[in-house]
Amino acid sequence: MRRALAVLGCAALFAASGCVMQESKPLPKLNPIQADRQIPQDELLDVVVHPLDPGIPPNLDAKALDKQRISPDIRKAESRYIATLLRATLESSGQWGAVRVAPESAQFIDVIVSGRILESTGAKLALEITAKDSTGRVWIDARRYQSPPDTGSYKTDAALKARDPFQNVYSAIANDLVAARDALPAGERRDIRRVTQLAFAGDLAPAAMRDYLARDPKGLVRVARLPATDDPIAARVERIRQRDATVIDTVNGYYANFSDQMSLSYGQWRRASFEEIAKEQRALNQARTRTYLGAAAVLASVLVPNQCGVYDYNCQRVQSAARYGGAIGGTAAILSGLKKYADAKVHAQALKEMSETLQSEVAPQVIDVEGRTLRLTGTAEEQYREWRRMLHDLYLEENGTPVQVQTEPAPVSSEPVAVDAAH
Repeated sequence: MRRALAVLGCAALFAASGCVMQESKPLPKLNPIQADRQIPQDELLDVVVHPLDPGIPPNLDAKALDKQRISPDIRKAESRYIATLLRATLESSGQWGAVRVAPESAQFIDVIVSGRILESTGAKLALEITAKDSTGRVWIDARRYQSPPDTGSYKTDAALKARDPFQNVYSAIANDLVAARDALPAGERRDIRRVTQLAFAGDLAPAAMRDYLARDPKGLVRVARLPATDDPIAARVERIRQRDATVIDTVNGYYANFSDQMSLSYGQWRRASFEEIAKEQRALNQARTRTYLGAAAVLASVLVPNQCGVYDYNCQRVQSAARYGGAIGGTAAILSGLKKYADAKVHAQALKEMSETLQSEVAPQVIDVEGRTLRLTGTAEEQYREWRRMLHDLYLEENGTPVQVQTEPAPVSSEPVAVDAAH
């Protein structure tokens, strides 16, 4: 009899209690490796970070996206925001030349970093990152970077402003880029810069500059020959390249301003997202625990065998009371579990409403570039392509009909090939 009562008591006790979710401890901070020496100018590589692919699965309806915690508008804003934070991390290390965020059509850069958002909530960030240089050498090949948040950044608005909760992800990417660069000899770094310049020239003036690059046996783009130092066409191309850099700087400024504007509200959304996800998970855990143990209490109250004698009425009254109490307690636990499931849905809805609020705060921005108005939202790529077409027109206006330029040979062991924007 005592054993049966103990079973009923334990089941009721556990059914009435919930799982306690331990608070996450602050993560150890990972910082970008700082340059410890002056990098020679001809080895100082420029970097462009493209806005990330938002990682929105195709052919999913709104309900399916909500289930995966994906808000398309927020993901699109994050694709620019995350790229900007990565740019800031790279720039802060002092390891690089100019570091900018620019559309995908900005291809004539020493090192290009691109990627995709795999998962992004206040509780987790996962990115897939690829990096390659202008020769076609891959530095980072679709590598996954992920981390839970540093919960210390969620404590106050000042803490959010001081350090992004997922700074460790950006620092890890930055450090891997430095490791890939340091693995190259100094001569290779200098070649990267030359290839970038000649690739730009070959795209702008293919008739005059088409034979200056070649592919080596490994498929990497190499310098086949160099323009003469006093060649007028090469000088004009370089001036146009500087104008292009000015436009990219302007576009980068747009992304920086955009990120500054959304930084506070997005950080608060992330913090609230983290809290709502934690509450939702805790409610689901408690719901499962209470439902299962409540059902166990009911079954125990029904299935416990009769331990009393036929004429032992006191024992029978106690046994009946225990069974009745176990059934009532188990039923209450089941109802409590169902309520926890409902609470979880409330938290999920609150997260959705906060997402919609953030969407209204990341409206498109319009800026002027070289006398033209650019609407830098989802069509920024097309508008930068229009600017590239303008550069070709500008070259023709300044240079007239292109003529073959004088050259200085550079050793190379493969057949020359034309290099277009894809390279």
